[in-house]
Amino acid sequence: MLDNKFKTPFIALIGAVALMASAPAFAQNAAPAAPAAASAAPAAAPAAAPAAPDASLPPQMSRGGKINIGTMFLDAKPVVKVVMIGLVLASIFSWTLLITKLIEFRSLNRASDTFLEAFRGAKSINDMGRIASAEEFEGNPLADMAAAAAQEIELSRQAGLQVAGEHRNTTLGRAQAAVGAVQASLARRLSSGMQFLASVGSNGPFIGLFGTVYGIMDSFIGIANTNTTNLAVVAPGIAEALLATGLGLFAAIPSVIFYNYFQTRISAYGARTEGFVAELMNAISRQLDKGA
Repeated sequence: MLDNKFKTPFIALIGAVALMASAPAFAQNAAPAAPAAASAAPAAAPAAAPAAPDASLPPQMSRGGKINIGTMFLDAKPVVKVVMIGLVLASIFSWTLLITKLIEFRSLNRASDTFLEAFRGAKSINDMGRIASAEEFEGNPLADMAAAAAQEIELSRQAGLQVAGEHRNTTLGRAQAAVGAVQASLARRLSSGMQFLASVGSNGPFIGLFGTVYGIMDSFIGIANTNTTNLAVVAPGIAEALLATGLGLFAAIPSVIFYNYFQTRISAYGARTEGFVAELMNAISRQLDKGA
């Protein structure tokens, strides 16, 4: 019984000594795991580093593939860039002309309406000339016509010519010739800038198409030289080329639309002047018949 009491503590002591002796061995086996993990981390770090940009890629790809109208213009070939600049300038001039002529026609019709109201209240040829020469109607085509007719009749009187009676038709002929000269200058005035709109509207798409053809041709040459058909590589050059056609259409479409619109307005105002000439000649004829 005594032996059993001493045997159990003795076995426990031997187990503790054996455990303490085996602890360094476990530490030696576990220690290399940490350096292995540490060495694995640096090995993974280079894999996350970004790859160096390929010098053979187009400039757009060096920007991370971000493309917009500004970068397409900057990276375009010189010929395509010249075409784009020309089309942008043509578009700016076209819009300036469009706005100018819209304002011109609006003020022209308003001033003509005001003049007609005053003209129809004239009691004599001298009154017609006085009203037409008023400062508020300066530059109005209808007022210029009436002033030219009245001035021609006044010049005939100052020259000692008979303007009424049997010379009535001759006087009307001279007055109508003076009005015709004003109508001719009016036609030139109203049609100013229309030739430019017609040129931009008809030639703008073809100029843009020239830039597109040149740009696409250059892109296909690049494909042949690099031996690649990767869309990410060839698409930017084709997009630059297509931008030229887009600018051509942007300049041409408003020019064509407003050219037709202004032609209609010019024709309408021309018909209005023809009606006023008839009214003016009738008014002068009545005054001549009355001896005014």
